[in-house]
Amino acid sequence: MKFLADSMLGRLAKWLRILGFDTAYSSAWDDAAVVRTARAEGRMILTRDRAMALRRGIQVFLVKSDEVEEQVQEVVAGLGLSTADSFSRCPECNGILQAVEKAEIRDLVPPYVFSTQRSFHRCPDCGRIYWRGTHLQRMLEKLELLEQSLAQNQRRE
Repeated sequence: MKFLADSMLGRLAKWLRILGFDTAYSSAWDDAAVVRTARAEGRMILTRDRAMALRRGIQVFLVKSDEVEEQVQEVVAGLGLSTADSFSRCPECNGILQAVEKAEIRDLVPPYVFSTQRSFHRCPDCGRIYWRGTHLQRMLEKLELLEQSLAQNQRRE
């Protein structure tokens, strides 16, 4: 499933990418550009705009919460999505991350990072390099909380 987050949902777009979902986003897109792009690329629009949600001829998921963590839960639970592909996409540009040899990025990361990390991934689209740094633990904790919440919601149903 491919998504397009409208201009109100930039943080949600980033988190969906972290969770491995193909999510297009641009803060510069107006409603016409959102609809045009979603149709052309076969994407479901994620929006908080009730008027957008009522448009015909497009797939739309209306996000109700103002809080990004709740928005992620709404989308993942509401559409029955799996988070099995987490950390496979660039959170900045949506590219699919590729493993790179450590030697290839020696001059592209800080010396401490190079000496303490074993594996690296690069986005072929924007060139950003990723590794499992201290920020990853916080992200994994948030992901764990999301999965626990989703499991609780499924048990209630």
